[in-house]
Parts: sequence; C-alpha cells; structure tokens
Amino acid sequence: MHDIIVIGAGPAGLTAAIYALRFGKSVLIIEKETFGGQITHSPKVENYPGFKEMSGTEFADKLIDQTISLGGEIELEKVVSVTPGDNIKVKCKSGKEFESKAVIIAAGSKHRQLGLEGENELVGNGVSYCAVCDGAFCKGQKVAVVGGGNTALQEAVMLSDICESVTIIQNLSTLTGEKRLADILEKKDNVKIILNHTVCELVGKDKLESLIIKNTVTDKKTEIVADTVFVAIGQAPENKPFENICELDKYGYIVSDESLKLKTPGIFVAGDCRTKAVRQITTATGDGAIAAVNACRYIDSL
Repeated sequence: MHDIIVIGAGPAGLTAAIYALRFGKSVLIIEKETFGGQITHSPKVENYPGFKEMSGTEFADKLIDQTISLGGEIELEKVVSVTPGDNIKVKCKSGKEFESKAVIIAAGSKHRQLGLEGENELVGNGVSYCAVCDGAFCKGQKVAVVGGGNTALQEAVMLSDICESVTIIQNLSTLTGEKRLADILEKKDNVKIILNHTVCELVGKDKLESLIIKNTVTDKKTEIVADTVFVAIGQAPENKPFENICELDKYGYIVSDESLKLKTPGIFVAGDCRTKAVRQITTATGDGAIAAVNACRYIDSL
C-alpha cells in the first residue's frame, strides 16, 4: 500500500514523485520501458532552465537519482488496468497488483516511428523526432522532414533558417498542414517538397547518410542525401489501460483542465499523455508538480 502510485518515469512522472515525496508521501513509480522517457533519445538538451547543456540521459539520471534519494520506489512493469475505489488498484501485465490512495498517470506518448530497419539504432545519429529539441545541432546540414501536417511544416520552417537544405517528404498528394505554412515553405529556395513518396530505407550504419524514398504511385525508388531526418508523422499516447477512469479525446489523449484532476476521485494526469498545446520538458515537469500537489491535498482531505 502506497500513498501515491505514479505511472510513468519520464520528466512528468519523476517530478510528481519528487514533489510527493517531499510532501512526506510514500510513492511507487511504475515504468514499462525507459526510465527518463523520450528525453533519453536527445543527445543534447539546451532549453531547460538552469542548465546550459546536458544530454537527455544525464537529465533523466539526475531525476531518477533524486527520486530514489528521497525514498521513491520503482517497479519495471507494464500497467494494464486501474480500478478505482477507496484503495485504488493498479494491475500489471505480470500479474502484480499494487494499491494506493491516489494515482498520477504520466504515461507519456510516443512519436510515431517509420518502422524501418536500423531506425532505433540511428536515433541521435541522424534520426530525430523533435526539431525543437535537436534542430539547433543541424546548422548547415542537409536535412529531411517526413510528414505534411502542421508539426512537420512548422519544423521545416524552423530548419530552413539554419540548414543548407530541407527536403519535405509527404506520402499524400498534398500537404495537409496550414496553407500559410505551406506558402512560406514554397517561397524558400532551400526547401524542396516531394509528394506521393514514403521513406522505405535508412542508409548508414553508425550515422545516417541518405534516405531511399519510394513513389506511392509508380513504386520507383530514389536516393536522397540527408545528414538528419526529422520524423513528424504524429504521436501515439498509450492511454488504453485508463479509458475506464478518464475521458479520452479523438486522438487518445486524456482530457483534463489545468488542475490535472480527472473525473474519477484520486486520479490525476501529467505530461504528454494529456491534452495540451506544448509538449516540452518544462511543461512536463510543471504538470508533474501540479498533479503531485493536488494529489497530496486530496489524500490529506480523506
């Protein structure tokens, strides 16, 4: 039995745990994969206040060390269900079950991947899922952006100001993002838009060298040089285990207001798994703090 169970050990979940522990609550963090979350894939972090530069792994390690030093417990398990009640029950895939007075869901979301061979091995070495995070390290490079929605176009606009060239690869016959963004890109001399193509191969063993793209109409394959490819084909929240205790929007994100309280008493949410406009480390840690403070207040009111 714990006061609070935090589901997810990314920046939001670990910040929530740190705040709750400092409030004197017992905390169990359950993480299914990577302690630290998506930020561990970033080779450098330069936009977190107070730190000029650090790797994503270094940042995650600091959060984990701080959590453990305060008495936080960590379990490497995949949560499959949460059952509300006076004591909230959290069941894991292994069959283990834990109980708590409050639960903070900080399960995060994953960037959709291309699903190609060698993709995971090249993350941080030519494959990125966040131009805001990694774009500054690509100054003067030839880069590609996969996707045609708002996120892809916004990233392409930003990259076009610092990169030698930007190639946008869209699997449809048109860009699906805002016309304003498309108009900006079409006027730039260093931006090339390739429609009706998908990326079918990543070339390079230790570092990305080029992409093989395939025409969706003719199946003809072409090789294009790229030092870095930014994959912007959407995100996938992993909120299926929680659909019985919260409201999900049409994209699968947990709907919440700024209090981060959910419709089920004792359940809170934080980080990228919820509806929000900006998904960055700073907004995740802010969510974690708010969710923890409100969870502690809820427990104290029982």
